[in-house]
This record gives sequence, C-alpha cells and structure tokens, in this order.
Amino acid sequence: MRASDRAYATLLREIQDGILPPGAVLAEVEQSTRLGVSRTPLREALGRLAADGLVVQQSPRVTVVAAIDTADIRALFEVRRALEETAARLAAERGDAATFAELARRFGDADLTGSGDVEDYYGLIARFDRQLDDAVANEFLTAALRNVRTHLVRVRRLARDNPDRLAASAAEHRLIASALAARDADLAAHATHVHLHNALQSALANIPDSSPEGTS
Repeated sequence: MRASDRAYATLLREIQDGILPPGAVLAEVEQSTRLGVSRTPLREALGRLAADGLVVQQSPRVTVVAAIDTADIRALFEVRRALEETAARLAAERGDAATFAELARRFGDADLTGSGDVEDYYGLIARFDRQLDDAVANEFLTAALRNVRTHLVRVRRLARDNPDRLAASAAEHRLIASALAARDADLAAHATHVHLHNALQSALANIPDSSPEGTS
C-alpha cells in the first residue's frame, strides 16, 4: 500500500470514529510524524479527504476536520434518499431473492442488547449495502452511494446510540430486505423512504448542535 493510501485510510477511520473530532487541527509536521509518512504523501491524503468533504483548508498550512451541522445532515439525506430509493427499485428487479431473504432473516434475529452486538449490527448493515450494490450493478450509482456512506458513518458516530432507534432500524431493514426478496420494487422503495425519514429525524435529534427546529 502506498504511503498516501495508508495515511488516507488511517485519517479516514479516525475521522469517522470520532478520534479526530470536528475542528481538530491536522498539522503537517505532527501528522507526518505520527503516521510515519513524509509530507508529500500526507498532503495527497489530505487532498483526498478534502475532496470527500471531510476536512477543510483554513490556510495554506492549516487543515481541520470539517464540522457537521443540521444543514449538512439534511443535505446529505436529500442525496441519500434519491440514491437509495432508486437503488432499492433496481435491486428488487435485478437482485438475488435468496440473498435478500437471508438478510431479512438476519435483521429479524438481530440482538442489540450489548455494545458488541451493536457493532455486529453495523456490520450487518454494511453487508446489506454491499449486496445492494452488487444487485444494482451500476458503478455510477454505487460510487455516489459510497461517497454518501463515508459521511453517514461519521453522523452515526457523532449521534448517541439509541436502543429504541436501533431496534426500529433493524425492523425497517428487515422490511426492505423482505421486499427485495419478493421483488416488490414499490414496497422496497417505500420502505427505504420510511427508513430514511426515521433515520434523519433520529440524527437531527441526537447531533449535539441540532436546533429545536431540526428535531420537529
């Protein structure tokens, strides 16, 4: 793996996990030393993160982790809704029914009582996303979805884990997967729409800088 790829992967993970929170300064000398790379690959990594919208350049030598506010979250979900509802319709037509039936069963059996179980659940969502992408078989659409998901990981980590919301999310994913298994494109798109509406409301309610208007 190239030094710039290694630096990018490490910084991306740390931003998504909240180790590098919004506003954290990414000083070139400090980060180069910490990551064990020279300044040129570090700058390449920071450039990729800037293109992702995860960091911003405050001055020629100062890069900081980008903030997330309610306007960003709303805009992200506008794009997510358009992409994922389209993907659901296509996957219902093109996907393997047995694969999604198995995922529906897994979502129905999801146990979210422990911290490790929550991580397993996020892993199940990642598996669902991969299968959805494979079923859609449209690289332009899935590339756009990958970019959106990069930011969604960050939103999820910034929001507080809500057991009731996680349980509701599992039920919503089960319905989507069941609709895909039944090749019901309308139901798959509608179930996706409902899931994203509920996910948006939960995100707005739990992000620390959300305003009362955003939680209505």
